[in-house]
Amino acid sequence: MTVYELYTALNEKIPPALSCEWDNDGMMCVPDPNRTVRRILVALDATQAAEDAARAGNYDIILTHHPLIFKGVRHLTPDEPVSARLLRLASDGISVLSFHTRLDAVAGGVNDTLAALLGLHDTIPFGECDIGRVGTLAAPMDAETFAGQVKRLLGAPFVLLADAGAPVCRVAVMGGEGGDDVEAAKEAGADTYLSGRLGYHTMTDAPEGGMNLIEAGHFYTENPVCATLQRMVKEIAPDLACDLFFSGNIRAL
Repeated sequence: MTVYELYTALNEKIPPALSCEWDNDGMMCVPDPNRTVRRILVALDATQAAEDAARAGNYDIILTHHPLIFKGVRHLTPDEPVSARLLRLASDGISVLSFHTRLDAVAGGVNDTLAALLGLHDTIPFGECDIGRVGTLAAPMDAETFAGQVKRLLGAPFVLLADAGAPVCRVAVMGGEGGDDVEAAKEAGADTYLSGRLGYHTMTDAPEGGMNLIEAGHFYTENPVCATLQRMVKEIAPDLACDLFFSGNIRAL
């Protein structure tokens, strides 16, 4: 299987039509689309650490959720981190394929993975591009207990809870940045909204809004989808080596 054939097969599972209009993903860096793929490294981000691991492990592809090129690259020089990484990857023949908001939105993607991890059922889409999910817990619980459960299940070093006093039953989830979809979560019937980042003022106003808010970190709310990507690759090509890389490099001290 070539790089391009794998990308085409992944496109069938994660259709480009699901992407938000403002997004940029897909083939971020493909030095040789006809290169035979033997080893794939899956990471949330194509960081320098992921690049180093791919080079050391002789991987042909780094497969990510977050695009390596998002805001645009104006110059390809070694003086800027992203362009320098692109130059090194291209020189070494390593491709980077990224699936961003379409992986958020697709059935079984980022937010379905997050909802399943938290034990939500009867989930439906909500929010911009139908990216988010809202579902129901098997049994209600108080907000502090649920927040502790979120921390444990996601492996997050900490979570932030803005407790509005409502029992947790109907939960909306939005991996990554979810501050713009608070009202959409409320309109979808959620009593609790979990996201990676919501923002100080949004969290502060939660008691007045009547909906519990939980901020669990961008990385920790989205990293579980890496295992989903790995499973998709294995469904396409069971014989390919496909390994996970923990690309989180921000620590709580």
